[in-house]
Amino acid sequence: MQKRIIIAGPTASGKTKLSLQVAREIDAEIISVDSRQCYKYLDIGTAKPSFEELALVKHHNISILEPHEQDSVANFKNRANRYVADIESRGKRVIFCGGSTLHLQSLIHPLDDIPSSNKENIERLNKLADEKGIEELYNLLLETDPEYASKMDGKNRQRIIRALDVWQQTGKQFSSFHSDKPFQLSENMELFVLHHPRKVLHQRIEKRSDAMFTAGIVEETKQILEMGFTGEEQALQTVGYREVLDFLDGKLSEKVMVEKVKTSTRRYAKRQITWFRRWPFATILDMSKLSEAEALQAVAAV
Repeated sequence: MQKRIIIAGPTASGKTKLSLQVAREIDAEIISVDSRQCYKYLDIGTAKPSFEELALVKHHNISILEPHEQDSVANFKNRANRYVADIESRGKRVIFCGGSTLHLQSLIHPLDDIPSSNKENIERLNKLADEKGIEELYNLLLETDPEYASKMDGKNRQRIIRALDVWQQTGKQFSSFHSDKPFQLSENMELFVLHHPRKVLHQRIEKRSDAMFTAGIVEETKQILEMGFTGEEQALQTVGYREVLDFLDGKLSEKVMVEKVKTSTRRYAKRQITWFRRWPFATILDMSKLSEAEALQAVAAV
C-alpha cells in the first residue's frame, strides 16, 4: 500500500499550496486537518482553499458543520477514518494537510482514554461562565492545569469547560491525559513539516493577515452574525474572528484589531512550532533552502 502523506506546519507556512501541487502530481485527495475549516461560512478567517483550488483537487472535512455545532478531536478522527477508507477504495492517495496540533497528533498516535463529559459538570460550568464570565473559569484552569492553559489558542470556552470537567471527575489535570511519551510514526505514513526562518514566517503572517482584511473578514463576520449566530459559538472563538467580534462590539479600534490579529497569529505559530518539535520522525522541509519544485519533488517521491 502506498503511504499516506501528512503536510503540516505553522500558520501561513504554505501548506495549502504545496498540498495542492503534490495532490495533482500523485493523484491524491486532501483531508483538511484544521479545527475551523470544517465549519460553513468561515472561509476568509480560516484560509480555506479557494473555489478554484477546491475544483482542482477533491477536499474532505471542509464546510461540513454549522457554526453552532460542537466538534472534537475524537469526532475529527472518526471522520478521517471514513474519508481514508473512501479515498483508498477508489485507488487514490491520501494527503492530510493542516496545522491543528491535537488533530494532527490523533492521526499519528491513538487518542488517550479521556473520560466522557459529565452532563452535570458541563451545565454547572456553563452557568458559571454565563454569570461570571469565561475569565473566571480560565483563572481556575490556570490554577489547576497551567500546562493545558498555556497551550490553548486563547480562552476557548468549550475547551476550558471540558478540561475543568475532567479535573472535577478525576482529580487529574486534563493535560495529563495528553501523553508526551515518545512514539513512532506508522509505517504507512510520512510526515512533512514546513519550516521558515522566524523573520520570514512573521512576514508571511503579516501578509496573510493583511490579505484577510482586504478579502473582507469583517464583512464575513457581520454576515455570520446576521444569520442569527451570536459570536459565542466554538467555531468563532479563534484567532481572527475573535478580534473582529471585539471590533464589532466596539471593544477595539480598527487599528488595534488588525495588530491584535497579527500578534495572536504569531503567538499561535510559535505554539505550533513548539509542538512540531516533539516529533523527531518528521521530515523538515526548510523552505529557505528548497525551491517550491524541490519541496514538491521531496513529498511526491514518497
